[in-house]
Amino acid sequence: MLLISEPGMRIGQKAHPWVRRLLLPLSVVTILFASPADEKVTSEEPAGEGELTTEGELPVRQVSGFYSAAEAYFSPDGGHLILNARREEGETDYHVYTTSLDGTEILIINDQGSDACSYFYPDGNRLVFTSTRDHPELPRGDYSKVTDYPKGAELYCCNLDGSGRKRLTRNECYEAEVSVSPDGEWILFGRLTDGRMDLWRMRPDGSGEIRITDTPDWQEGGSFYLPDSEHIIYRAWKVEDQGKWPLPMTIFTIRHDGTERRQITHDTGTNWSPHPSPDGVHFVFVKIVPPANYEVYLMNLATGQQNRLTHNPAFDGFPAFAPDGKTINFSSNREFEPRSKRMAVYLMDISSLLD
Repeated sequence: MLLISEPGMRIGQKAHPWVRRLLLPLSVVTILFASPADEKVTSEEPAGEGELTTEGELPVRQVSGFYSAAEAYFSPDGGHLILNARREEGETDYHVYTTSLDGTEILIINDQGSDACSYFYPDGNRLVFTSTRDHPELPRGDYSKVTDYPKGAELYCCNLDGSGRKRLTRNECYEAEVSVSPDGEWILFGRLTDGRMDLWRMRPDGSGEIRITDTPDWQEGGSFYLPDSEHIIYRAWKVEDQGKWPLPMTIFTIRHDGTERRQITHDTGTNWSPHPSPDGVHFVFVKIVPPANYEVYLMNLATGQQNRLTHNPAFDGFPAFAPDGKTINFSSNREFEPRSKRMAVYLMDISSLLD
């Protein structure tokens, strides 16, 4: 999940509620991307100029079939994606869907409430996702305020067709940013309690909850297991930095028992939305390129070398690796007018950069 001002919008423009919903749990949505009060909104600026592939990028192609879609993750066989989308214009809530890479096999997984982060179990037979479906009585909350995140965001698992749904959490607090360990033994997620966002893990059936981080000075989230199913990569920001724009964010790795925390990025900028490669060496993530451009990068965990993958003036974010480690998907509004509040998922083959 993220934190940004509206995808692809320029300084001074407000973030759309859905972007907040998918971005981290974040008070960062306003903090991170709220711009100085004296800057004015400029509606005449173009975003992305309708370009599919920009100069300096490897070729990309869009996953079709949705009015708006974002935050996609590959199935274990690499043939499908799970994502959050609105299928038709006029729909107000985003729901979880699966789709083939060519957009021909689209299946809605949940049609109640409002959905967010989702992921495949590594056996390819089950899914896990976040939804407010069981809490219509609770206030919708405000994803831009750390004190008012939607308390009805719970975690669920189900079969590939959406059947056999089981609710995994029953805490009436904000629980999201969910993923599953490669060995299938753990569900990893973020939980907001008393204004603090920490990392947790639990068994695939919802039992055996274990708190991973307990840091009053950091807000952690956006976590994924590395291939060894013991170490985790995630992003965090310091509580003392809340209010800064842009919000400084750092990428870390940590062992899932809470030990061996290692800082990966060392600059003072915004480093967000990491996702690891199956090779255990690389990961993709998002950086803000001044003054406020969200771009996807590739980084080597061992050497620290970074390669910029996107070069578009629109928003590019939510990158994720395919199981073969050669392809990534990412979300962007590069083909849409920014005020349309639409996004799409794109595929990029980066194998030439991994030799």
